[in-house]
Amino acid sequence: MITRIDKNTALALIDLQMGVISMTTAHPMAGIVHNAALLAAAFRKAGLPVVIVHVNPIGSPAMMVRADVSTMSKDPAVQKQQLEAMTAGGFFNIVPEINVQPEDIRITKTTWNAFAHTPLLSILQEKNITGIVLAGVSTSIGVESTARTANENGLNITFATDAMTDTQLACHENSLQYIFPRIGETGTTADILHHLTVSEK
Repeated sequence: MITRIDKNTALALIDLQMGVISMTTAHPMAGIVHNAALLAAAFRKAGLPVVIVHVNPIGSPAMMVRADVSTMSKDPAVQKQQLEAMTAGGFFNIVPEINVQPEDIRITKTTWNAFAHTPLLSILQEKNITGIVLAGVSTSIGVESTARTANENGLNITFATDAMTDTQLACHENSLQYIFPRIGETGTTADILHHLTVSEK
């Protein structure tokens, strides 16, 4: 349950890019994107930072480790071909509904976590941000990984439960039921918009 939204709060939208939303997910992506767009518009109207995060893991050390499941080749030459194909296909483009603005903070991450090897934490600290609202895909991967670091750095976290989803329903529900309540507060887009309006007064 959301108790309040800090006056200095940023919205971070995780991996709402064309290649990611084309995946089969536990919830219809149209509704997830719609709610994320509502949040982005409200934060911009309130003069609060909107962080647009997209992932490009190709060439990162994280892609070179052994794993049972991998969608990327470990051959650098093949990775380059994969990157070229994904770029040409618009994989990295943020969905148009988010209506990215020049003042939005753009973060490119190479791992699951939006804070890892990026300037995100220092940017938020420079802006005296004390809270962060998280939404996007996937709940148990990009959102949860980012949330864990936000928590470790003392940020108050609010999770927009109807503006995020996962490729696996069980993973989504595990994050919402067992992980997120231990490190932040959860609520719907409508709940967040209500508290955002209250915090402006």
